[in-house]
Amino acid sequence: MAKSLWVRSSAVSLLILVVLLSVWHLAALPEKSSGAPAGMSDEYAAMMGMGAAAAPKAGMPGPADIAVTVWEKLSDPFYDNGPNDKGIGIQLGFSLARVLAGFFLAAAVAIPLGFVIGMSPVMRGALDPFIQVMKPISPLAWMPLALYTIKDSSLSAIFVIFICSLWPMLINTAHGVASVKREWLNVALTLEVSPLRKAFQVILPAAAPTILTGMRISMGIAWLVIVAAEMLVGGTGIGYFVWNEWNNLSLNNVIFAILSIGVVGMVLDLMFGWVSRLVAYRE
Repeated sequence: MAKSLWVRSSAVSLLILVVLLSVWHLAALPEKSSGAPAGMSDEYAAMMGMGAAAAPKAGMPGPADIAVTVWEKLSDPFYDNGPNDKGIGIQLGFSLARVLAGFFLAAAVAIPLGFVIGMSPVMRGALDPFIQVMKPISPLAWMPLALYTIKDSSLSAIFVIFICSLWPMLINTAHGVASVKREWLNVALTLEVSPLRKAFQVILPAAAPTILTGMRISMGIAWLVIVAAEMLVGGTGIGYFVWNEWNNLSLNNVIFAILSIGVVGMVLDLMFGWVSRLVAYRE
């Protein structure tokens, strides 16, 4: 049954992909000029580039153009010809390094603090107003302040990733800890289990799926934000690559970078989904 469902889902996905590529191909077909307008001489139309033999107008790159660009970029993804000409592998590596640094810093703060909030109603009530005020602030709003105080563009980008990764992990950890079954906590109390042992052997396994969900959400947001952050700070990274190629009017490279961002984001999400299934509680 599961295999049949997978086959049907794959067939539908393939059909959708074919339709999207077909629509993209038709939309990207070059427009040809229609010849001299009525009342205009052929000589004047030719001088203005409006004759029947005029070249097709340049438009959006089609799937075949992007396929060529993908092949060219992936054939040598780690070349380095200077500050403004690095391979896609190097650019993605810089972005992933910043994302992972900010993400794990946020995890080091959010998960222990989430345990404290989830286990203590007093701390939950005391910190909730601060969380509700800070959570809606756009991470990019912190960028000017980070650049002013840190005075380093790369560290500022890591700080922005830290901020945007913090809240989903903190809230989900606190919710997961607070939702642990009361019966399990009563058993630990009856057995006079130490608080540290109770946290690691009772609460953490029960709250792990919820914590992983928060980490998965945080990683998705972090990968989303790093592109915009690197557009602002420049230098290196996939966001800077997109902005630089746009300034060079290279739509092929821009579209290739967009596809690369999507593929890497999908891989990161699949990795967290796999880990979440490993820690999921099964009756």
